Amino acid sequence: MNQFDPISRRQALYQFGGGFGGMALGTLLSDTSPAAEAVSHMTPDFQPRARAVIQLFMHGGPSHVDLLDPKPMLNRFDGQAPPDHVADDESLTKHLFGSPFQFRQYGESGLEFSEIQPFVSQHADEIAVIRSMFTEHRNHEQAIWMAQTGLTTAGRPTLGAWTAYGLGTENRNLPSFIALPDPGGAPVDGVRNWSSGWLPPRYQGTVFREQGEPVLNLKPKQPRPQVIEDARSRLLRELNERHLAERPGQLELEARINSFELAGRMQLAATTALDLSQETKETQSLYGMDQPTTKSYGTRCLMARRLVERGVRFVSLFMSGQPWDTHSKNNEETKNCCLRTDQPVAALLTDLKRRGLLDTTLVLWGGEFGRTPAAQGGSSNATSGRDHHPYGFSVWMAGGGIKGGQHYGATDDFGYRAVEKRTQMANLHATILHLLGLDHQVLSWPHNGRDERLTDVYEAEIIEELIA
Repeated sequence: MNQFDPISRRQALYQFGGGFGGMALGTLLSDTSPAAEAVSHMTPDFQPRARAVIQLFMHGGPSHVDLLDPKPMLNRFDGQAPPDHVADDESLTKHLFGSPFQFRQYGESGLEFSEIQPFVSQHADEIAVIRSMFTEHRNHEQAIWMAQTGLTTAGRPTLGAWTAYGLGTENRNLPSFIALPDPGGAPVDGVRNWSSGWLPPRYQGTVFREQGEPVLNLKPKQPRPQVIEDARSRLLRELNERHLAERPGQLELEARINSFELAGRMQLAATTALDLSQETKETQSLYGMDQPTTKSYGTRCLMARRLVERGVRFVSLFMSGQPWDTHSKNNEETKNCCLRTDQPVAALLTDLKRRGLLDTTLVLWGGEFGRTPAAQGGSSNATSGRDHHPYGFSVWMAGGGIKGGQHYGATDDFGYRAVEKRTQMANLHATILHLLGLDHQVLSWPHNGRDERLTDVYEAEIIEELIA
């Protein structure tokens, strides 16, 4: 089985189990009991600005100096050796590599974007670009772990899992955390991109497919009359109640029974949520679903909108492999990535806004690090690439309580290092949790004899300037 294949119903029943707690069986099986409502709607630590997150994770590390962080000095000294005070700490890059792409100001704010983002740039006044990000590792996997889980160690819960744990679900018929991988292949680090780590498995991301049935084996091979289905469900409930009554205190069993119920409820909810034929031709065209280059990513962006519209808390979109990892032909490959994603991402922002969802949906765009301002390999700028760059790079956020039309922080004149308002991943995570109404210092889980957090060992600070 492919490492990112969607889970079947049988797998869902196993993987959703674990650690649900000592609640009565009636709570698990009833959609209408007060206790069930308490499970579905946990109380935030304070008034949230966002109720959902759509994470657009750009595996490989997008080049900040080609997309979001214009550097005239870099172009001025193109081809020359970098100054000693900004030089990289490895020997693969030899000379400065100016960007061939023109930057211009957009919107009333004048926020700058590269010319290869003609669609996203139209949302300049809704976007806040953090230009001063830095991370702690230059290898993909460790940097991905840092971006997704808060530390450069494997096996920890992802941001989506923490969100699902902290907020629960608004729709008991759908998982609170859903992953939308590329049907063309797994992203680097595979299923760990949506893992719940040592949190209970019910908080991990559930994979929904872009094509065909969203979740495999939810429907019986032979359709049965509804009266038969209802009778089967009642019988199963009675048998489960009897089985659990004979085994008091079996929390894993309680969680497994809950998983059966969720899988059953998803039969209709998942299929309906992802029935894109309900969307108008105008909407499908807006997302680029009528163009081969943008069809796949546009489809998943539209799926994400439909899912948060129905109460899913966290949706993560991934691309196959690590397409932004431009070690060669940086100019061409960076442009190709934009051709695939720019229109769909802009369409997502447009569609959320016109449906009144952008104010309560936080959209997060970025990768695990950036790319070097110096060239790697190649005999010309057309063939040269850029190496991994953890010392200074850009991500952006929009909606969900974000004050758009601004850039926060800065790198030096050549784009090498974050020098103003330096922003560690823990600060970004703390701010996202804050917008969701969660206190990063309070949200914790006992593990290995201590209470662990997403921001864990870091003295994280909420970035107040980003909040509207």
